[in-house]
Amino acid sequence: MQNMLVNLLALPDSRPVYDELNARGIRLRRALTPDKKLVCDFVRETFSECAVGEAEASFARKPVSLFIATDADDRLVGFACYEATAPDFFGPTAVAKDCRGKGIGRALLLRCMEAMRDELGYVYAIIGGVGPIPFYEKSVDATLIPNSDPSIYRDFMTPRQKKP
Repeated sequence: MQNMLVNLLALPDSRPVYDELNARGIRLRRALTPDKKLVCDFVRETFSECAVGEAEASFARKPVSLFIATDADDRLVGFACYEATAPDFFGPTAVAKDCRGKGIGRALLLRCMEAMRDELGYVYAIIGGVGPIPFYEKSVDATLIPNSDPSIYRDFMTPRQKKP
């Protein structure tokens, strides 16, 4: 799986994306330490066991480098990490199956990219081991990094197993 590069100085305006989610009762926020167990359980169920380690690493950072999305019933419906496996890397991220295609993943991606730019001072970000290339191309104008396969994730001790 290849990596992608994002120019953080050229991110699209996120306000319309956030406003649309807010109108539907979806809220984004930085995860807090008390959220750790619930978030890690969600990551395990929606993505993979390997991604749980990355989420846990995000909780060790100050501030926590993981954002969550909750619906109007305060149900966790998505997460996104940055600075988990390596500096300047985005991911992992996932949205609950019944909430996909509603802009939640894009909003979480943008929020993390903004944090990487505004809080950490990065000019570029790397999306590690991408799956949905067209999603990242459309959302943040990400481009494939030549010769980046295998990515940083090539030496997992546990096989990556995505949940349906």
